This record gives sequence, structure tokens and C-alpha cells, in this order.
Amino acid sequence: MEILIIVLIVLALFLIFIISRALCFNPKEGIKTIEQEESFNGEKAVESLCELVRCKTVSYRDKKLEDNSEFQKLISKLPFLYPNVFEKCSFEELEDRALLFKWEGKNHNEPTVLMAHYDVVPVNEEDWEKPAFDAVIEDGVIWGRGTLDTKATFNGILFAANHLIEQGFVPENDIYFAFSGGEEINGKGAVNIVDWFENNGIIPALVVDEGGAVVENVFPGVKQPCGLIGIAEKGMLNLEYKVKSNGGHASAPKPHTPVGVLSAACCRVENKPFKSHLTKPVAAMFDTLGRHSSFVYRMIFSNLWLFKPVLDMICKKSGGELNALMRTTVAFTQMSGSKAANVIPPEATMVSNMRLNPMDTMDSAVEYIKNTVNNDNIEISVIDGMNPSRVSELDCEAYNKVATAVASTWKGCIVSPYLMVQCSDSRHYGRISDKVYRFSAMDLTSEERATIHGNNERIRIQAVNKTVEFYIRLIKQC
Repeated sequence: MEILIIVLIVLALFLIFIISRALCFNPKEGIKTIEQEESFNGEKAVESLCELVRCKTVSYRDKKLEDNSEFQKLISKLPFLYPNVFEKCSFEELEDRALLFKWEGKNHNEPTVLMAHYDVVPVNEEDWEKPAFDAVIEDGVIWGRGTLDTKATFNGILFAANHLIEQGFVPENDIYFAFSGGEEINGKGAVNIVDWFENNGIIPALVVDEGGAVVENVFPGVKQPCGLIGIAEKGMLNLEYKVKSNGGHASAPKPHTPVGVLSAACCRVENKPFKSHLTKPVAAMFDTLGRHSSFVYRMIFSNLWLFKPVLDMICKKSGGELNALMRTTVAFTQMSGSKAANVIPPEATMVSNMRLNPMDTMDSAVEYIKNTVNNDNIEISVIDGMNPSRVSELDCEAYNKVATAVASTWKGCIVSPYLMVQCSDSRHYGRISDKVYRFSAMDLTSEERATIHGNNERIRIQAVNKTVEFYIRLIKQC
């Protein structure tokens, strides 16, 4: 009886300890905000974006499909859309459609780089409700490919600079505007710009590229809008799986056809996910947003030392964004076999697209896949890929500048670091800076986010002007 009482007391104390940690897991002190309102010509900002959208700057891996005149048309418009920038800033074109502006500041030791890309992905125009490149404005919304990804930020950067130059503003430090015309195909434009910085001995004190946004309903138990700033991005790896056979008629098959062998391998990989890792970006996100969550989730995120296995189980079963933050993911996207229904294929292949957790590498991921598949008859080879990016610093002035601009532009949002699960040009800057941040300066609904790379891409006029506001506030701090 005494032992039972002791056990109950221990359990009660343990429960009190867990609940106490949750009760003390309160929001941290908020990001400081700039209260000054910014005034500029919002209609002209919208007109400038529309002009950019009307240029069909679609990039393809097969260069024969590209229309180079459309890229040149966009570049030729820039001096007319942003005349003050061209009057005050130096400008040069580097190889592979890279554009680089330099706005000279009062000092030259802590330069800032503001990035975007002006190429876009292809469209299936017959599936669009509005023409994809007409920049139709209807009910306060601009329709068009690239409005979100990323001509809005391209326009936001240049329009903000154009406005500030007109006001007589001179930045404290040099600011570079670095734009790529081939980001969607992993082009070399951004690489060439980083090479230029490296060759000229320039180490950026701050780099900002596309990435997170101001979003809602993305974190368990949090109802407020969240401004997510990526401090790292996952790597990417495309693998091909191939099985060969003697082929033959499908009327007398062996126990396992090439397609069947690949299907079994697919199931083995899907049923044995990569190990989860609580990396620095994800831990920082949990520590920030978890404090704003409902009490049950605060219990989990304040006691991850205890509940991490539970969280891991939830992630495995639900998949989606939360799971993608915790581990390397594998999505099987393509499979091919015989060209006829009654013929066993002499060769069958499938492809997986993997997003690598910062704790994994291309080599370690391939080894894990081979060990999991465990079938010497399946040839596994790398199509292409890239390792995860460098993780940027959090407790520094550079991050605080971005966070302040976010909090000041979208009042009431929770600003948080996070791990970006997509890839961007900013990963190339990791070799010259540990202060690279990924934030697409827009507030987006889940419906709007779904149009990126999809049909009916569009942006609210209000969001266009918020993008300009953000860059004005960020530039004033640089």
C-alpha cells in the first residue's frame, strides 16, 4: 500500500511538473515595430507589376522552348518603370540572365542583397479562368503567372528603391538588387552573381530572398497570422529506380514483374520514413509558435523531451507540412513500364523526389534508400540534386531587421523562423554569408498559395502594396 501511495505521489508530482512547464511556456517579448506609416503611389506600383507580368518570361530546361525576346522585353521596360533606380544605381547584366544593381550607401562594410527571380514556370492556358499573361485586374485582384512567384517581390524591391531615391534617401550601407532569370530551372544566374561577390571580396551582412510569407492556420493551435522567415532550406534529390527483365507476353508472367518489383520497393520506402530530426530552424519555430498555441499543444511543445515520440507519430501518420519540417521526405512522382497492356516491360523505371532534412545529405539519403529497398535487382541512380543549405544566424542584427520589417508591415502577426521545404536561389549565398533569410513579402491565404506553379495564379492589389511597404521599411534599416 505504501508503494502504491509513493507511485501515485510521484505521478502527481510529474504531472504537476509537466503542467507547470506548459503554464510557463508563454510568448516571448514581441518584435519591436516601426510605427511610421509609409506613403507612396500604390496605383503606380500595381501598374508596374502588371507590366512585368505581361512579359512571358517562361523558362524551360530545353532552351529551344524559351522566347528570349520576352526576357529582353522585361529588361528593356525596367528603366521606364523604375527611372530613379537607373539614374542612381549602377547596373550590369551577368551571364545566364542575371541582373545586378548597386545602390551605393554611406558605408561599404555591411552590404545588403535583396533578391528575386523574374522567370516563371509554364502554364496550361486552357485551364485558366483569365489569360495568364494579360495581368487582368478584377475585383481588386491581379491575375497572371508570376504575380506571386516572384514578380511581386521583384517589383516591390525596385519600386521601394525608386520611391526612396525620389525622397532623397541614401542607405546607410551599400544595397545590391540581385535578380535571376532562370531560378525555376536551377539556372546559373544566381551562381554567377555570388561568384561576382566572391571575386570582388564582398561579404553580405544581410541577404533576403523568397521563402515564407504571412500565413494563417499553418501551426497547430495557433489562430493568429504568422510571418515565417526561413533561416535554412531543405536539400533536394531526384532518384531513378530501374528494373530490367527479358520482357515477354503478359499471359505467363513470373511471380514478380518489373513494375511489381518497383511497387514493392515504393511501399517499403513509404512504410519506413526517414528518421526525424529536431533541427535548429524547426526547434526555433516550435519554441516561438508553440508559446502562442492552445494549452494542449503548449504541453507538447514545452515538453518535447517527453512528447517528441508522440509528435513524430502524428507527423508520420498525417504527412503534410509538419511532417516535412521534421524529416527527409520521399514522394514517388513518376513510373513507366511497357507500352502495351499485354507485354511485360523489358525495363521499368520510377522516380522519387526527395527533400533533404538539414541533418541529411545526398550521399546519406541514397544510402538509406538502398538499404531500405534492399534489392540488388533494382538499379538506383541520382538524376540531380543539391544538399541542404547552410543554417543562418538568428540572434543577430540582420535577422532582427527582417523581423522588424515584417512585424511593422503586418501588425499583429507572430514573427517566427522556420525551415523552408522548397528550394531557392538563396542557397548559393551560403558560401559567402550566414545571414541569408527567406521571406516572400506577402500575406497569402491557403487558396492563394495553392496557385503558385498552378492554375489561376493571382495576387490582391492590397498585397502588392504591402510588399512595397515591407521593402521600404527594410531598406530604411540597411
